[in-house]
Amino acid sequence: MNNKHDLIQRIHENMPKLSKGQKLLANYILDHYEKAVFLTAAKLGAVVGVSESTVVRFANELGYDGYPKLQRALEELVKTKLTSVQRIEVTSDRLENQDILKTVLQADAEKIRYTLEEIDTEMFDQAVDAILQAEKIYILGVRSAAALANFLGFYMNLMFTNVKLIHTNSVSEMFEQIHRISPKDVIIGISFPRYSKRTLKAMEFAQAQKATVITITDSVLSPMTQYADYSLLARSDMVSFVDSLVAPMSLINALIVALSMKKKTEIKESLEHLEEIWTKYQVYDTNEDLNLTYSLKRNTGDI
Repeated sequence: MNNKHDLIQRIHENMPKLSKGQKLLANYILDHYEKAVFLTAAKLGAVVGVSESTVVRFANELGYDGYPKLQRALEELVKTKLTSVQRIEVTSDRLENQDILKTVLQADAEKIRYTLEEIDTEMFDQAVDAILQAEKIYILGVRSAAALANFLGFYMNLMFTNVKLIHTNSVSEMFEQIHRISPKDVIIGISFPRYSKRTLKAMEFAQAQKATVITITDSVLSPMTQYADYSLLARSDMVSFVDSLVAPMSLINALIVALSMKKKTEIKESLEHLEEIWTKYQVYDTNEDLNLTYSLKRNTGDI
């Protein structure tokens, strides 16, 4: 990731020219960024012992357009720096004496709203077209992102005959499965903080092979974006030691539906064939079979 986006780097570079009050803020953030991330400008000033206006000027001095942009940089720092144990400690302070169920559900709803407001619809459409034109489609997500990759892979395998979901427990296994990737292919990489080195290495390799790289990640500051032809961004946030992946899942749902609408005729034929197989070999009980078929047909507009 480019150092110009790194909050800690900015603080160190600007430290000599900061005022006394601003240096107090800088040192507090360096020592307690996991606490500072949840503070408003007024509260941060109160904790450090400076005015709210000093906090705003501090943000501007570091090159951020107001305190909200500084706070966003703090969020990126926290997501990539905190260990799982530290996440639990931070969340305990954050959620103590609150209704955890409502707080988490409301936070997830906000992530979807932010994603909707910030998504680049033109880039989304271009990514859909790139997938449709690909000779082969690779999908990769590891650790918590593996669930998202599996979900995307399941539905894309119903729509395409050229999908390869990468299953990997090591870097060597991963490269064995993608070493034939070519400029005619597309790879979809999914990663959220803490970003997987395996996924990053795969994106770097795919870019070097001149394949089309589509990344599903959380921010323009994500290291995933440096390898991407198309970056689809969905807000993520930490909830205890786990990550909220509700907005990424919603984005993937939208991707599946967009692709299904473009391949409506082919999917209809494929589903009719699958229904015969499911019925003949009793893959599902009757109700489950009908529910899956109904869901897919609804997405393609057949009902």
